[in-house]
Amino acid sequence: MAQTEKKGGLLRKSSASKKPLKEKVVLMYDEIFTTEDPSKCNPRFWEELFLMKVNLEYLEGKLEALDGEELMKIKDNINCLFQHCIQALGEEHPIRVVNALQTLCALIRGVHQKNKSTSGFDIINMLVGFDKAELCMKNLMESLDSLLCAEGSESLKSLCLKLLLCLVTVTDNISQNTILEYVMINSIFEAILQILSSPLSRREHGYDAVVLLALLVNYRKYESVNPYIVKLSIVDDEATLNGMGLVIAQALSEYNRQYKDKEEEHQTGFFSALTNMVGSMFIADADEKISVQTNEAILLALYEAVHLNRNFITVLAQSHPEMGLMTTPTSPVPTTPVTPLGTTPPSSDVISSAELPLDADVQTSNLLITFLKYSSIVMQDTKDEHRLHSGKLCLIILTCIAEDQYANAFLHDDNMNFRVNLHRMPMRHRKKAADKNLPCRPLVCAVLDLMVEFIVTHMMKEFPMDLYVRCIQIVHKLLCYQKKCRVRLHYTWRELWSALINLLKFLMSNETVLLAKHNIFTLALMVVNLFNMFITYGDTFLPTPSSYDELYYEIIRMHQNFDNLYSMVLRLSTKAGQWKEPASKVTHALVNIRAIINHFNPKIESYAAVNHISQLSEDQVLEVVRSNYDTLTLKLQDGLDQYERYSEQHKEAAFFKELVRSISINVRKNLAFNTLSQELLLKEFSTIS
Repeated sequence: MAQTEKKGGLLRKSSASKKPLKEKVVLMYDEIFTTEDPSKCNPRFWEELFLMKVNLEYLEGKLEALDGEELMKIKDNINCLFQHCIQALGEEHPIRVVNALQTLCALIRGVHQKNKSTSGFDIINMLVGFDKAELCMKNLMESLDSLLCAEGSESLKSLCLKLLLCLVTVTDNISQNTILEYVMINSIFEAILQILSSPLSRREHGYDAVVLLALLVNYRKYESVNPYIVKLSIVDDEATLNGMGLVIAQALSEYNRQYKDKEEEHQTGFFSALTNMVGSMFIADADEKISVQTNEAILLALYEAVHLNRNFITVLAQSHPEMGLMTTPTSPVPTTPVTPLGTTPPSSDVISSAELPLDADVQTSNLLITFLKYSSIVMQDTKDEHRLHSGKLCLIILTCIAEDQYANAFLHDDNMNFRVNLHRMPMRHRKKAADKNLPCRPLVCAVLDLMVEFIVTHMMKEFPMDLYVRCIQIVHKLLCYQKKCRVRLHYTWRELWSALINLLKFLMSNETVLLAKHNIFTLALMVVNLFNMFITYGDTFLPTPSSYDELYYEIIRMHQNFDNLYSMVLRLSTKAGQWKEPASKVTHALVNIRAIINHFNPKIESYAAVNHISQLSEDQVLEVVRSNYDTLTLKLQDGLDQYERYSEQHKEAAFFKELVRSISINVRKNLAFNTLSQELLLKEFSTIS
C-alpha cells in the first residue's frame, strides 16, 4: 500500500499520482478565498470548519499571497470568518474554541503582514468591518476574559494569552496598532491579575501574563489616558504583587543560571586553558563568548511595576521561600528547558535552588538580589546593543529605587543583611575574585558595589557617557538619603573614592577624543560634587571619624589628579567657546578640594622635613590631617543634597519607544515558532461529547 505524505496542506500518494489531494480544511480555506459566500452551498460550512485542525501555515500564506485589491474582493468572507471565530469561542466543545483561537491568530497575523503600509483603521475594516467592529471586538475581549478567568483548561488559557500577545505585537510600534483601542476599552486587566495571584495559573501562564501587561501599559502611554497604567498604579493586593514579583524573579534567576552554566563551561574548556597559557591578553574576547540572550521584556515589566506602583517596592525585599531555604539542595533541582529567554516562560513557579550556588552560604534571597546579579551580568558588556539597552534599563530601575523612601529604608536596614555575589568582569590587572567569604551587609552595599564595578570597568574609547551619568546619580541619591536620615553605613568607601578619582583621570587623559562626542564636564561636575558631599556632610553619615580622615588622605594622596583637572577646566573656562560655562562650573566646584590640598600639603611637607622622613606612611599623614583640621577653612556649598527626580515622559520617552518596539518584534518572532502547535491541545481535547 502506497504511503501518504503531507506537505503545505496537500496530501499526495508517493506513487505516480498526478494530482495531489488537498486536506479538507485547505479546500474549505480555498472556498473562503473566493468572492462567493461559502455557506450558500453548505449551510453547515462554519460549523464544520471549526472541527478541522487549523493549518496555520496555509492560511497565513494564502492571505500574504493576495495583493490589496484581491484582499478587498474577499473582505466580506474575511469579516464573516472573523465573526464566526468569535462566535465559536462561546462553544462548549473545546476543539472548536481551540481552532477558533488559532484561526484568529492566523487571520490577524496574515492581514497585518499583507497591509503593513496601511493604517490601523484599514486593518480593522479588513478583519471585522467598521460597522461591526465595536460589537465584535467587545464580544472577542469578553470571551477571552471569560476563558482566562474560568476554571477550565490551562491549554485554552495559554492559547488566549498567545492570541492577545499576537494581537498586541502584530505591529512593531504598538502605539500604531489601532486594534488595541478595543483592548483598552474592554479591559482584561483583572484577568491578568487573577492569573498572577493564583499559584497554579501563575506557574503555567505567569510569564506571558507579565509580558502582556508590560506591553499594554506602553500603548500610547504619553498621548492619552491608558487604563492599564492607572489600574497597575493602584494595585495593593499582596498575593497579586508577590505573584508578579515571583514571575519576574524566576525569569531573571533563569538568566543568571544560564549565564553561570555557560561561564563554568567556558572556564573548563580548551579556550580557557589556552588563555591561561598565553597570559590574559585574550581575556576580554573570551568573556564575550559567554553570551545569553537578554530579557528586556521581563525587565520592562519590573520597571513598570517599580515605577508605577509604590506598593510593589515591598516585593523587592520579600524573601522567597520558593528560592529554597536550604544551603545546599537536598534533592535534584528542577530545570527549565534550554530555550532563549524571552521566547517561552520558565517552566516552574518555584524559584529553583540553582539560584543559591552563586552565594554558597546565603539561605534566603529576594527579587532585588536576583535583579542586582542580573544587572551585574548585562552591564559587563555594553558594546552589544541589547545589553546596552538592558544595562540602561537596569540603571533606570535602580534610579527609581534609590529615590524611594521606603526602598531606601530596607536597603539601609541593618537587620536585613545579605551576601550578594555580583559577577565581576575579568580584567588583566585583577584576579577573578572567589568571593567565598563575602560579609553579610545591608543591600545598599551591593548596589554601591555594582556602581563601583561599573565605574571601574567601562573606561574605554566607546565611552558610555549616559550610563556613567546614571551611575553617579544613583550613588548621589543614596548619599542624600544617608545624609538626611543620618545613616552611618559601614562600607568600604575608599573603593568608591578611588574609582571616582580614576574616572576623573580617565576623562582628563582622553579629553580630546571624549570632547568630540560628549560634554565631559557634566560628569566631572557630578563626580566633584560627590566629593563635596563627603567633605561637607561626611561627618553625619560616614561610619567613624577615621573614615572622614581617610577621605582627606585619599584627596591629598591623589592631589595631582585634582590639580590637573583644575588646570584643564581653568584653561577652557578662560577662553570663549562651547565649553566655557560647563568648565567654569567645575572650577567653582573644586574650591573646597583645592583648599584641602593647599592647606594640608605644606603641613605634610613641613612634618616630613622636621622629622627627616623622605616618605610618610599613611598613619603619619593621617596624624598631620587630624592635628590641622582646626585651621582649615571651607566654603559652604548649597544644593549638594538636592537632586532632580526621575521623569520618564520628559527625558526617556524616545528610549522606551525604541525598547518597546524591540520587545514587540522579539515577542512576535518567538510566537511564530511552535508556540501555537496544536498537538498537545488536540491530545487534551481528543474526545468531543
